[in-house]
Amino acid sequence: MKKRWLILFLIPISFIITFIVKSKTDYAEYYALNIYPFFVNTIGFLPLKIRFSAAELIIIFLIVAIIILTGGAIIKSIKDKTWEHIKKYIFMLVSFISVMYFLFVLFCGINYYRYEFTRYSNLELRKSSKQELIELCELLIDDANEYRAKLNTHEGTAKLFDSTYYSTAKRAGNSMDKLAEEYKILRGNFSLPKPVRQSKIMSYFNITGVFFPYTFEANVNVHIPPYQIPSVMLHELVHLRGFMREDEANFIAYLASIKSGYEDFYYSGTMSALIHSMNALYSTDCGEFVRLYNLYSDDVKKDIEFSRSYWKEFDTKIADAANKVNDIYLKANNQDDGVRSYGRMVDLLLAYYRKEA
Repeated sequence: MKKRWLILFLIPISFIITFIVKSKTDYAEYYALNIYPFFVNTIGFLPLKIRFSAAELIIIFLIVAIIILTGGAIIKSIKDKTWEHIKKYIFMLVSFISVMYFLFVLFCGINYYRYEFTRYSNLELRKSSKQELIELCELLIDDANEYRAKLNTHEGTAKLFDSTYYSTAKRAGNSMDKLAEEYKILRGNFSLPKPVRQSKIMSYFNITGVFFPYTFEANVNVHIPPYQIPSVMLHELVHLRGFMREDEANFIAYLASIKSGYEDFYYSGTMSALIHSMNALYSTDCGEFVRLYNLYSDDVKKDIEFSRSYWKEFDTKIADAANKVNDIYLKANNQDDGVRSYGRMVDLLLAYYRKEA
């Protein structure tokens, strides 16, 4: 029994590892470059060969197992008139959580503390003027209008070129591989993004995609507006390739989309960047926001309205609670602004276009 208690030491060990890599970024980067790829190529080998989400099956199995085991422990305790069964169950549950948290740190958590992508892209982050932000929004609006005109409309919103999810997923993988030719830090052999069959449940939690570190899979909510799917795919693939910060994942996904050579991907990534940039402008100058919004083409406006209508259906207390949990999660993993850290993507966009000018 004493040996079983040793497994609980995985929790403090996990905290120690996190403290070390948080203090020594060089260690986190060494892990990301030399150890993380080993786990991806070994544990992630099986998911690489299958088209469905192994993560989804594991989560369903765990939910069912917890319900059965919890009920069994309670029934046995009532029947035998003892707390012993519940004590054993609680110990088993805590032990399981200890192992899962340790694996999370090992397979994913350390990457939150690696060098920022700016180290490899030579981008200079600095305070930008309102005029620079306005010019960025104008550029993105022009791109959005241009590429939306190249897409067809289906059921009230932009239609992707592919008839199946898997074709789009393959193009997402190709897009990341193409970007990796320019940024070698993104190279590697990774699985394609996986569709989640119970995607509508993800929408109730305001989740568009999730990287599952235990199987090294990028899982995508395929119930969302179609034009948003390529951007989400690329975002989760960035996590899979070792960059966990949300602002960086958004920005790298944008780069992958505009360099992909696919017009629907270009539009998807541009719309994501445009929404982030216009939100930043709205908080700075509402009048300029309104002026620029009027520059959107009718089809772009319809896509935005389609998205609003879609997400309004899922504006519930469940979504609010999920956002709070996500905020806590981000702050606990080296993103001090929590969910607000998504706004940093705008600084990266500004830095990128300053460099390109």
